[in-house]
Amino acid sequence: MPQDFENRSGSQVSREPDFLLLGKLRRPHGVRGEIPLEVYTQMLELLAPDRVIYVGENHQPYTIQETRWKQDLLLLKFVEINDRSLVSVLTNQMLYVKTSELPPLDDEEIYLHELIGLKVYEEDGAYLGELFEILETGANDVYLVQSDSGEEILIPAIEDIILEIDLEQGKMVVARMEWYGEGEG
Repeated sequence: MPQDFENRSGSQVSREPDFLLLGKLRRPHGVRGEIPLEVYTQMLELLAPDRVIYVGENHQPYTIQETRWKQDLLLLKFVEINDRSLVSVLTNQMLYVKTSELPPLDDEEIYLHELIGLKVYEEDGAYLGELFEILETGANDVYLVQSDSGEEILIPAIEDIILEIDLEQGKMVVARMEWYGEGEG
């Protein structure tokens, strides 16, 4: 499964996708070419005026001219589009940003997409597998790791369990989870 993820990302580096999803465009609003966005990101600065974003599977670039909120949707107006009929072709398309255009983080911060593809080891050096998905839950994220045999392992992303993340070496070290493997004979 990790291989499939790498192919979908379109990236040269296995755990670094070229684009990250920001949200989904809805039906046009009004006659000036505005279109509502169902926002999937918490980084609203990525949707500021003058930012270039990318729409659809072909990642067509558009420049944001202005934004305004309408209830829980963000209305976008693109520099390139001034007409309802022209913007309507973007309905239900996904909106992306290039990962290379993400703002830098503080030294101790990591973008979640940077974790995808990390090799995961227990603190005693035992190899668990490769992190291939992050499940966002209400309490804390959960890392989905796939072993070489195809077994999926769920690891809670909490400070007591995640001991080390080394992006340079492409690895993560986790505390031994006593409940893992219980009941196996």
